[in-house]
Amino acid sequence: MDKPVCLIDMASDGKLCVQGSALQVLEQIQQPVVVVAVVGLYRTGKSYLMNRLAGKQTGFALGSTIESKTKGIWMWCVPHPTKAKTTLVLLDTEGLGDVDKGDSKHDTRIFSLAVLLSSTLVLNSRGTIDNRAIEELQYVTELTEYIKIKSPDEAVDDAEFVKFFPSFIWAVRDFTLQLNIDGKDATEDEYLEFALKLKLGNSSQVNNYNLPRECIRKYFPSRKCFTFPFPTNPDNVSYLETLDPAEISKRFLEVTGRFCQFIFDQSQVKNLKDGHTVTGRVLGHLVKTYVDTIASGAVPCLENAVISMALIENEAAFQEGLEVYQSGMEKLKKSFPLELNEITSEHQCFSLMATQTFMKRSFRDSDGKHLTSLEVSGSGQITTIDGFNYLWDNEKASEEKCESLLSVLSEPMTERINQGFYATAGGYDLFCQDLEDIVNQYNTLAYQEVKVINERERAVLLEQEMKAQEQRQHQLEEKMVIEEQNNEERVRQVIQKVEEEMFVQQQETKRAMDSKLREQAALMEKGFQENANKMASEIEQLRRRNKEVEDSKSRELAKMIADQERRNTQSMEVLRQQHRQQMEAINSRPRPASRSCSIQ
Repeated sequence: MDKPVCLIDMASDGKLCVQGSALQVLEQIQQPVVVVAVVGLYRTGKSYLMNRLAGKQTGFALGSTIESKTKGIWMWCVPHPTKAKTTLVLLDTEGLGDVDKGDSKHDTRIFSLAVLLSSTLVLNSRGTIDNRAIEELQYVTELTEYIKIKSPDEAVDDAEFVKFFPSFIWAVRDFTLQLNIDGKDATEDEYLEFALKLKLGNSSQVNNYNLPRECIRKYFPSRKCFTFPFPTNPDNVSYLETLDPAEISKRFLEVTGRFCQFIFDQSQVKNLKDGHTVTGRVLGHLVKTYVDTIASGAVPCLENAVISMALIENEAAFQEGLEVYQSGMEKLKKSFPLELNEITSEHQCFSLMATQTFMKRSFRDSDGKHLTSLEVSGSGQITTIDGFNYLWDNEKASEEKCESLLSVLSEPMTERINQGFYATAGGYDLFCQDLEDIVNQYNTLAYQEVKVINERERAVLLEQEMKAQEQRQHQLEEKMVIEEQNNEERVRQVIQKVEEEMFVQQQETKRAMDSKLREQAALMEKGFQENANKMASEIEQLRRRNKEVEDSKSRELAKMIADQERRNTQSMEVLRQQHRQQMEAINSRPRPASRSCSIQ
């Protein structure tokens, strides 16, 4: 994208809506995405930082009046500067606190969407992180009313949010204070933690003071702070994007550079609740799901979004796998007719590639419904990847080539018949000799060039029929070996897929656990024993729930493997049955007597 586009706007009825053109952009992005969203009061310079992250001087609109310039949420997708094969998605949100909006809930919806969609959330403010700045973040205290982890019927402690919320960066603009706490030099991060420090006591005033701070500490596992000095002469601030770098404070440019580099290096790829990597395409589905939910008056739910994405992605994964198989077999079809073992080998190869393609994109296919549709069913036939259609096509191609070969070989003899060549003395012997020559040539060429799948009732010699049947038997045995190997590979892929999802979930839990343990230690150090005890309870609850999830995943994996092995067993039994039938047919055939030189 050479410039930003509007992603979420407000419709004429006042409800949020998604711009179709922006969704089309996301649909084309197959790479994982790092999503950085910036929120903050209007006219605080949010757009400038986002332009710098895009590596541009201009792009997102920077207003030069007191009017809020950005409306809704705007998006800019650029190649990630440090992560290969990754797209950086920048979301510039409408400024909070614009009195012209009228709807008091509008800001909270915008803030909630920024949290839901991003992997890194940048809060942009001016001046200092004082009590007023924190009190203006009432949106943080309302998040649990606007975002649900599971359906409303399921009670979930808000401590769970830490597992799924983005990392948090507070960008303080026009900062003029000395970074000094209790007479000692402090870092920017220490300044942030000092500003988020809780007060002892249980009065309503203390509780109101602590509430937004507790929410920030509880919900966001990773916190970082950057303090930006004034960028330039106050008269030039409104035209920051057009200024020459020489007119901008070196200290401001240095902090801006550190800010951008930190986001490039530390911001993680966006993941869904179950650890599935979000691509541009998936992000588009999420945007549509969340915005439509809000527009309907309901509360966005992370669990419902995952279920919705799983259905969409698994169906798309199924279609991609099917396309891999069919495109491969259609190319092979141009070479028909072929030997059965060649078709079988290619069929197994493309089936395995289809499974691999499906596994790469699918997630939460717990019942194996979509994967099963790409595999061999218990009847020994292909359910959707219908290999037998290609076997039939191969047989028709074989018949056509046989007919063409026979026509070419018999053309001289037909011409002799028309000329009355055989209607003379000794003509019958010549006729028999020419006929035998044609049959011999046909049999030789047909064996070398024409590959027949099934022996039909044709005028062929018993010896050739026996050889063909023995060849089919050998090919079936080869197919059984290949099928057994592919079955083992499918089970391996199922195990690998579930283990990868479990690993990401474990990482999410570890991140949440580490954050809570740090928070607990800080509370105990500052004398907040009651809060620390409450945090200990949350940690224990998190451990218990993580254990429940792991146990559930283990049962799910065991069931998937059992179902896969059951399907494999059924498939192999069909092949064994075919093997027994062919062996019986071979053993019941009478051995042919020696051939005479005449044509029967």
